[in-house]
Amino acid sequence: MKKLLLYLKGYRAVSVLGMLFKLLEAVNELIIPLVVADIINKGINGNDAAYVWKMGGVMLALGVTGLIFAVSAQYMAARASQGFGTNLRGSLYRHINTLSLSETDKFGSAGLLTRINSDTIQTQVGVAMFIRLVLRAPFLVIGSLVMAVSISPSVSVIFLITAVVVSFILWLVMSRTAPYYRKIQNNLDDISLLTRETLSGARVVRAFSNQQNEQNDFYESADSLKRKNVKATALSALLNPLTYAVINFAIIAVLYFGGKKVFFGSLEQGDIIALVNYLSQILLALVVTANLAVTFTKAAASAGRINEVFDTRTKIRDDAESCPEPVKGQSKLSFRDVDFSYYEGGREALKNINFDIDCGQTLGIIGSTGSGKSTVANLIPRFYDVNSGGIYIDGVNIKEYPFADLRGKIGLVPQKAVLFSGTLRENLMYGNPDATDEELIDALKAAQAYDFVQKLPDGLDSPVSRGGRNFSGGQRQRLTVARALAGRPEILILDDSSSALDYATESKMRHALEALPFRPAIVLISQRAFSLSHADKILVLEDGEAAGYGSHEQLLDSCEVYREICLSQTKSDDNKGGARNEKQ
Repeated sequence: MKKLLLYLKGYRAVSVLGMLFKLLEAVNELIIPLVVADIINKGINGNDAAYVWKMGGVMLALGVTGLIFAVSAQYMAARASQGFGTNLRGSLYRHINTLSLSETDKFGSAGLLTRINSDTIQTQVGVAMFIRLVLRAPFLVIGSLVMAVSISPSVSVIFLITAVVVSFILWLVMSRTAPYYRKIQNNLDDISLLTRETLSGARVVRAFSNQQNEQNDFYESADSLKRKNVKATALSALLNPLTYAVINFAIIAVLYFGGKKVFFGSLEQGDIIALVNYLSQILLALVVTANLAVTFTKAAASAGRINEVFDTRTKIRDDAESCPEPVKGQSKLSFRDVDFSYYEGGREALKNINFDIDCGQTLGIIGSTGSGKSTVANLIPRFYDVNSGGIYIDGVNIKEYPFADLRGKIGLVPQKAVLFSGTLRENLMYGNPDATDEELIDALKAAQAYDFVQKLPDGLDSPVSRGGRNFSGGQRQRLTVARALAGRPEILILDDSSSALDYATESKMRHALEALPFRPAIVLISQRAFSLSHADKILVLEDGEAAGYGSHEQLLDSCEVYREICLSQTKSDDNKGGARNEKQ
């Protein structure tokens, strides 16, 4: 938790003032029992009504000033904790965005969401409680002990024994509950993951009538969370009854031994009332400390999970300071003996991959599922770094480019079409904020998306719902292609971006891409051999290795894997055509 206190920057003065006001409130509370004792000893026992009214006014003044101190402290604690939470959440979000996909894959998107939301709130509550109570509660305990000693040193021994016993109870419960809170937060990760998967895949779940299995998985995870919460809460629930029992026994002891002293004349009746009041203050302070301990335990567990993210440093560093000059005579994009695995010591996803592609040329990549096609697409913008070998743009290793310059040269259309809530214009300008309407329309036309966009009531200003759900799969794919083209990239990566398109639309898009005036080098990844048959070169992948490399005609003659893919897809198309003829 100490590591995170630096995010109180800008709110430290408010935090200190908040604790100071809480301290002043505690001072008021310590004075009041003495005033009550004086009222009993001098006013009531001495039949002095004027003194009773006078000290009653003092008590009222102390109560009002205590209220002012308390409200001021609460306001400052709330302001400081909210500022801390804002700073921490912003810094955590920025740090997550510096991590490569290797690091974010380690935590998972659900785990990161839990940390940036639930864990941040827990630490924020911890800071608020720290400001409000970390000085007040100990001060009340120590102050009450001191006041008790000043009234009766012999009776105050009861106070010391009580404080030691309650402190031991606090330590015992805290040490048992701390591990559970970390497990609870980890369990929240699992629930977030299950919820996200089920909601995003709702159509698939319902299509296979698999709702019951998903519900069972969720209930199992939720039940596990419930059991951990019950155990932690049951242990925490022991605090109040145990501490109250100890304090009540202490009050009985004070009344018994104090009563004897009153009988023998060594104490006055008002002193006994003051001692009981101080014992009650110790009780309240220790109960608050117990609850504070639970809050701090939760906050510490959440802080540890947040620090795990902060302690994770990306292996892919943006160290280049300026964009290097291109090497003349070199290909626009080259892979040289590239090996790559997603995890250290894990199976190689790519092995010894080599190819070259120039501006205006198209490289097709095909292979079975899991052969490494999308991995190639992820390596070019440096979402991951190669294990060995090198990737070159204009003859310069991509590690020598600043991220902004490198990714500014690349237009990526991912396998899953992703649109953001807002308007079509905002989505299309995502990679090029300075794009004109004319450039956006040209990009839409090349992506075969202008026909349906111009029919929308608001055209480019038409709304896009979260994830682009108000567009069909094929429309989303074409819009993501248009978004990439709007940035006029030097390298265009199309990762299975036409899977939802019919052959006619795909063919039109292909011809439009070939006619682009800025002539990008195109990396076209597809499962369909037909989509790649026009490519200048085709890379055939099998288990991460190059099974073939050449033109469509060359590979039909020389590559058995490519020939089998083509034959299987041709038979599939023939069978579909035959089925259609039979129906007719």
